[in-house]
Amino acid sequence: MAVQELASIDGVISPTPEATIPLPDDGLYRGDGVFEVIRLYDGHPFALTDHLDRLERSAAAIELPVERAAVEREIEALLAEFGDGDAQLRIVLTRGGRRILLTENMPPMAPTVRLARVTYQPSVILTGVKSLSYGANMQATRIAQGRGADEALLVRPDGIVLEAPTSTIFWVTGDGGLRTPSLEAGILDSITRRQIVRALEVEEGEFAIDDLLAAKEAFLASTVREVQAVAAVDDRELEAPGPRTQEAGEAFQAALNEILAQT
Repeated sequence: MAVQELASIDGVISPTPEATIPLPDDGLYRGDGVFEVIRLYDGHPFALTDHLDRLERSAAAIELPVERAAVEREIEALLAEFGDGDAQLRIVLTRGGRRILLTENMPPMAPTVRLARVTYQPSVILTGVKSLSYGANMQATRIAQGRGADEALLVRPDGIVLEAPTSTIFWVTGDGGLRTPSLEAGILDSITRRQIVRALEVEEGEFAIDDLLAAKEAFLASTVREVQAVAAVDDRELEAPGPRTQEAGEAFQAALNEILAQT
């Protein structure tokens, strides 16, 4: 069900189509800024503190000042205006000093996803930073879709698996164990990934693409996707959803319910 989309620009709330930001702003001109996307369940933000902590870490990495207290006040005001409903909250902080908050309808999400690998070299300077410079990620998705897949699987030039452009990947080994790339491989510290790693026994490391291609099943995890089964990687078909994927989905839902009960 569609929800009302609202925007808060430096604390001024309006319907999103009516919102404007003054120019110039290097957030738009150069993709110089940071962002977060937070899931709203019945109007309640999931893991808000974790997301704001990561927002601050990203901003610090690119020397961008953050007025966290102002962001928190503006989130509270925007969500009070928004009310109930399942949606997502986008937070954007720009080099021009703008605080942009948006309530957005959830994008449609299929139960399974097909991946195609795309060679990708992370930027050392921006590793782990959720910056506005997402052009490479979006182009990777377009490349994968041009190959008949739904989404890209980012793989380093040396063959090490990273992640999808906006989500983490997990897979199941031949003996039933779970694996996922480590943060040291050059991936984002995903909030959803954290919950799954805490709940289940997961081996983290730098793994070659052949290891993933030998998997029984795999899934993506993110704020928007939660846990989404992977039906194929390139031409390699996988069980989707398999039992470990279902287990991960149940573990995440349990963590979600526990956290939301505290709000």
